[in-house]
Order: sequence, then C-alpha cells, then structure tokens
Amino acid sequence: MAEHTLRGKNVLIAGGAKNLGGLIARQMAQAGANVVIHFNSEAGRADAESTLAAVQAAGAAGALLQGDLRVPANVARLFADAESAVGRIDVAVNTVGKVLRKPIVDTTEAEYDSMFDVNAKAAYFFMQEAGRRLADGGKIITIVTSLLAAFTDGYSTYAGAKAPVEHFTRAAAKEFAGRGISVTAVAPGPMDTPFFHGQETPERVEFHKSQAMGGKLTTIEDIAPIVRFLASEGWWITGQTIFANGGYTTR
Repeated sequence: MAEHTLRGKNVLIAGGAKNLGGLIARQMAQAGANVVIHFNSEAGRADAESTLAAVQAAGAAGALLQGDLRVPANVARLFADAESAVGRIDVAVNTVGKVLRKPIVDTTEAEYDSMFDVNAKAAYFFMQEAGRRLADGGKIITIVTSLLAAFTDGYSTYAGAKAPVEHFTRAAAKEFAGRGISVTAVAPGPMDTPFFHGQETPERVEFHKSQAMGGKLTTIEDIAPIVRFLASEGWWITGQTIFANGGYTTR
C-alpha cells in the first residue's frame, strides 16, 4: 500500500491562485508537498505568483500553469505540463467554480451553459484526466457546495451544476479503487470570500451567518485543513461528499 503522507508528493491545484485554492497550496507546501498552481486567466497571474512565492518559501518545488479548463484538451495539457514541471501527480484538487444567484425565469441560456461548463464539465474532465494520469494511491478532491443539501431559491444553476459532481465522485471512486485512488468532494458552507459576497445582500449574509455555529460564515481556514487531511491520512474516505459548514445544513 502506498504511503499516505504529503512529504515529497506532487500536488496539482486547479484554481490554486487565491482564496481557498491559494491557502490549500500554501498548506500543502508546508506539509512537504511540491505544488503546481493552476490559474484561469491573466487576471489571476499576480495572485498565482504570490502563492507560488509562498510555496517556494516553504521549501517546496512549485510551478504555475494557465488554462481554461472548460476545454478538455486544456485539462489534458494541464496534467501533462504539471508532470513535466514536478513529476507524476499524486494529488489532484479542483477548487474551480462559478457562482450565480438569479431566478430561474431570468436566467439566460448563455448563463446556464457557462455555469454547467465551469462547475460540471470542467470538473468531469479534470476527474477523468486525474484517473488516467495520477500515481497509484493518489487522491482526487473536488470542492462543491453545501447548497446541495439546501432548500432555497436563487441558486438553481450553481447548486444544479455542482450536483452532478457528487455522481462523478461516486463513479470515479469505484472505477479508480483498484489503483488505491480515493475520490472525495468537500461541500463548504457559504464562505467569507468575494465569491460569495458578490451574490448576496447584507441582510441575506446575516441570515446565512445565523444558520451556523457561532453565527459565522465558513472560512477558507475551516476548509483547507480538511482537504489536506483527505490528501493524506484521510485517504480511506472515498466516494463521499463531506458537508463542512458548521451545521449550516445537512441531509
């Protein structure tokens, strides 16, 4: 059985430039892993370079790779380039997502397509490529949302596009099990980042806070250690969606 530690392992983080992805990158490096940081567009380069500097300051090898993961060929290139940069990938983490809060009757076809391309299609082909290329004993971790267990308005395309990732996760966990690869999804509660605040009013933010322990939103510091655990000692957890939200919702 492979050794389930992060020291000397190679980690690829999709959406690893900032916020949750950036913190995961830093913590992986602090745990002894080499880290490849993916970012989507030039707008994210400065954040990605800052995160890379932190990874290298921790004594780890690191690399930056850019690409639009809505295109499966770009996902394949990402994994190939990551291998060229640090060696065969052991842990693949996908934090990529796009959020939209909008009534169903006002949602356009273009918005629907964009939400499913980012949240479902990119996640599927990231998981597919990870299954093809990860080292035996590898780990695949995807960030989804606690809205998968919520009964609420406004987030039809966001929660709807993240929902298939649960099924992808279960299928991949079965299909990759023979190689000792675990596949999990982490579902944070509403996180205290611009990703969340850009969709909500101050009144709704206060309501979301009231639903969790201590009257607070989920923070990236609540989630990154869970990802680190799943990528190491928590490898025996597979095929699951873990609702990490301070009691915000469950099922």
